[in-house]
Amino acid sequence: MNPRVKASLLWGVVGVLAFLVLLQGYELYSGYRYAIGLKVGTTLLVAVGTMLLTYVADGVLD
Repeated sequence: MNPRVKASLLWGVVGVLAFLVLLQGYELYSGYRYAIGLKVGTTLLVAVGTMLLTYVADGVLD
């Protein structure tokens, strides 16, 4: 696997985990619960966005 692709996939995982931790903390703090569909959709958006951003940034910064 291309190291650039591998790095962007790993950063995508880090972004998703960070987002889910922040979301859970917000839900615990506020007491408001979001629907599971909204959580899944937003998490997928964060994953794709993080992967694309790191892939492009790696190409620009090299």
